Amino acid sequence: MSDSADRRIKARYPAMCLKVRLRERGFFGRGKNPTRVTCLDLNRYGMGVLCPRPVEAGARLYLAFDEKYISESRVAAQVVDCQPFQTGYRVSLRFSYCSDQRGYSRTVDNALSRIEGLYNRFAS
Repeated sequence: MSDSADRRIKARYPAMCLKVRLRERGFFGRGKNPTRVTCLDLNRYGMGVLCPRPVEAGARLYLAFDEKYISESRVAAQVVDCQPFQTGYRVSLRFSYCSDQRGYSRTVDNALSRIEGLYNRFAS
């Protein structure tokens, strides 16, 4: 079992068809241009994505999800790990809403729970 699997408090579900855009947060609210990434797996606490470029561990990001029944933007996350993988880099992310009490958002929690539920049903 890998270290990342040991850190997880809940199993992740495959979600390769989920469309995600990743944008690094910059100074004064300015960020870099969004990058389309492929979601590998997710749960309500974090996700793994395949990214065409490396992203530094600790980097703060905004994610946007855009699917037929899923539309959520500006979901804050932090990079836990980044490793070469297949044709790019596997970037492991932890959603910020659940990592500290000040940043908790019931709206984001509910949205990510709904997304997790959809992919949990697909995995079953």
